Amino acid sequence: MSKYQYKVQGVDYEVEIEEVEGNIAKVNVNGIPFEVELQQPINAAKHPTIVKPKVEAPKPVATAAPAAAAAPVQAAAPAGAGNAQKAPLPGTITSVNVKVGDTVAVGDTVVVLEAMKMQNNIEAEYAGTVTSVAVNQGDAVMEGAVLLTIG
Repeated sequence: MSKYQYKVQGVDYEVEIEEVEGNIAKVNVNGIPFEVELQQPINAAKHPTIVKPKVEAPKPVATAAPAAAAAPVQAAAPAGAGNAQKAPLPGTITSVNVKVGDTVAVGDTVVVLEAMKMQNNIEAEYAGTVTSVAVNQGDAVMEGAVLLTIG
């Protein structure tokens, strides 16, 4: 596993190369996983293939929430299930306004993203319940990175 630190237009990036197979590299940029397609495979003699054993993520522990007496019982969406809310541009997360289990409506501000010295309110594109939050305050994200999922 190789780690590199880059600065692009004043933004710091930490790039960690996890695995390279043929012309596909699995990398983490500031903790966000990406699969990068190389134009041509890396010369195996110069750069050996890095294979990291696959580790299964621990299963989340379900917690019972008190149900409202008048509300119909609805099965909870699995963690991470639903529609992905993605970053519209690269920047730094300055505020995460929701947590897993929160109910959001279309247009609710879920995340505040600083890009080019401006605060951008990221609004929910879908109505539903937040099933996962993939970012924290202070995280740098790239355009298209998943911020959270709404089920």
